[in-house]
Amino acid sequence: MQSEESARAAEAGAGSLASVRALLVDIDGVLTVSWRPLPGAVAALRRVRAAGLEVLLVTNTTSRTRASVAGTLAAAGFAVDERDVLTAPAVTAAHLAEHRPGARCLLLNSGDIAADLAGVTLVEDDPEVVVLGGAGPEFDYTALNRAFGHLQHGARLIAMHRNLYWRTDAGLQLDSGAFLLGLERAARVEAEVTGKPSGAFFAAALSRLGVPARHALMVGDDVETDVLAAQRAGLTGVLVRTGKFQQEVLERASGTPDHVVDSFADVPALLGLGDGADGR
Repeated sequence: MQSEESARAAEAGAGSLASVRALLVDIDGVLTVSWRPLPGAVAALRRVRAAGLEVLLVTNTTSRTRASVAGTLAAAGFAVDERDVLTAPAVTAAHLAEHRPGARCLLLNSGDIAADLAGVTLVEDDPEVVVLGGAGPEFDYTALNRAFGHLQHGARLIAMHRNLYWRTDAGLQLDSGAFLLGLERAARVEAEVTGKPSGAFFAAALSRLGVPARHALMVGDDVETDVLAAQRAGLTGVLVRTGKFQQEVLERASGTPDHVVDSFADVPALLGLGDGADGR
């Protein structure tokens, strides 16, 4: 059922949201948790699309390819395919092709994402660039110390994101942003970030949709990385109280989201499309 707050937000934001033509939607914590649909998410996405709005699923997930993400979501009931998904690895590959073509790259990541890194030269020794993906068992002392050594010898550092943690069905889990901070401090370098919250990521997403920022909405569960970053890029930001959302983090955030709703199921009502919580 639609929350009172989302109803008030829909009424208050009717004018400012009337021009929305496209949605950027985070996946983990917004549509799913541990790849299982959150209540009302499948129906809400269906309603948004039925209203003629463009949708692009944007994620910092680095353990899966776009095809894998789309296949898993489709199996869970979401009507999406690979063309509807933009990942941090895919944007990273485009960034490297534009800014460091042919560079020798050492990838530290959990998961096989080679298909989304087409054109990137991956090496084990003497890299020109250290590329940090998502954390997992591969982020042990040996691997991190090896990356540290390459950075000391002049390799550049590119990070797919700065996420400190993400939510699974087992609770919050540490992510690579925590290790990134240590590498930057120890090696006295600053990473180029290609995924959210970088402006380049949102620019790539908007370019894919062919929609200017003023006509786009970003829905996410991370107030800084998803919502406030999108607002700085000119989009309207919507924070959901699912996934990694924590009230205390919102209260000490660097800014204020344009809208806060209980879940993605409330987004259709926020957009004036009616109550979206009519099914799974």
